[in-house]
Amino acid sequence: MIKIRTKGLISLVFSVIFASCSQPPVFSEYKSVDVKGWNKDSSCVFDVNIENASILYDIFVNVRNVGEYPHQNLWLFIQKMAPDSTITKDTINFFLADNRGKWLGSGIGSVYEMPVLYQQKLKFPSLGKYHYEIFQGMRDTLLLGISDIGLRIEKAE
Repeated sequence: MIKIRTKGLISLVFSVIFASCSQPPVFSEYKSVDVKGWNKDSSCVFDVNIENASILYDIFVNVRNVGEYPHQNLWLFIQKMAPDSTITKDTINFFLADNRGKWLGSGIGSVYEMPVLYQQKLKFPSLGKYHYEIFQGMRDTLLLGISDIGLRIEKAE
């Protein structure tokens, strides 16, 4: 009985190790938001170099907020400029807290991180630099409680 539990524990440990050794993201970067608040006219800018246009990608927007964030949800405006200067705009809305005010995502101390799947199995039309700008789309001119915005691009499975 003890040998079975030990084998199970060892299997669990190795599963966690191998799961954490997945492929690194193609792109991952965070931009800090002004501690005085995120002005609706300010953007977080990310320049992503796509070197393989033949595969599919998953794109995540990562949001770090502090417990004092005054809303349950967050609206973001995302603008992408392709290497050929084509501009696409998108709007996303997602929840950072449930109906009872419990923060979603993971947290350490008073900072919470919420990864949001923005686009799944996207194929970039061409190689080169893609320029992303992310703006807050809340009604607040100066949005308090958001500390960082991240963009992560992974190869889709």
